[in-house]
Amino acid sequence: MPGPVVDVLMYHSISGVGGPPCIAPAVFADQMAAIAEAGVPVITLDDLVAARAGGPALPARSVIITFDDGFQDFAETAWPVMKRHGFRPMVYLPTDYIGGVEGWKGIGKPPRPLMGWPCIRDLSIEGVQFGSHTVTHANLNALTPAQLREELATSRREIEARLGRPVVHFAPPYGLANAAVRAAIARHYDTSVGTVLARATDRSDILNLPRLEMFYFTDPQRWRQHLAGRGGAYLLRRKLLRRVREAITNPWDGI
Repeated sequence: MPGPVVDVLMYHSISGVGGPPCIAPAVFADQMAAIAEAGVPVITLDDLVAARAGGPALPARSVIITFDDGFQDFAETAWPVMKRHGFRPMVYLPTDYIGGVEGWKGIGKPPRPLMGWPCIRDLSIEGVQFGSHTVTHANLNALTPAQLREELATSRREIEARLGRPVVHFAPPYGLANAAVRAAIARHYDTSVGTVLARATDRSDILNLPRLEMFYFTDPQRWRQHLAGRGGAYLLRRKLLRRVREAITNPWDGI
């Protein structure tokens, strides 16, 4: 691959609920320990934006850690592990659900609680970064232009007002963002991450950055092989299997 390679990791819930959006706490702790042991630098999306703008170059290999939805188990379980390692993650927030429970398609049973604003403010002070995940966790491809502007702009304004910090990073719910949606995102944010399964390079679209779904790397040996640069064949197999599955059925039909 040309230039620096970045593994943008995608997490949701760190809990024992089960299912692909969840990673067991012990598995998550081991994944973070493996990153530290491998010596792969953990950078931020701000670092990536700066490098694209001609600032400090990225390491040859690095990791960015992202979480969608802002579940309470991030604060209780995930952050203490990352804080010990000195890792700064990005958490994407759907603002209508802050302090409540998840209420969109694909939720856990029972619905999982999301962090409240006091907890989010404390985490921001400690070094956690926050981005937008819209207002209502909507399928952005299905909205009118006016509705799309509301989802993008209102969520950003509220997070900025609550935290007193600029919000320039975004994640579309379900990874759904067609060309028109990405153009709208670009008017409000510097980056957007998706659900394309791949490693990010300097050729990756900064408004549709690929990520690694970490449910695929719950096997400790496989994750360590990937960090050691020996996971290409496995990642290729996962990508091919995902394409076959998506060709047969779209899990987000009808949202």
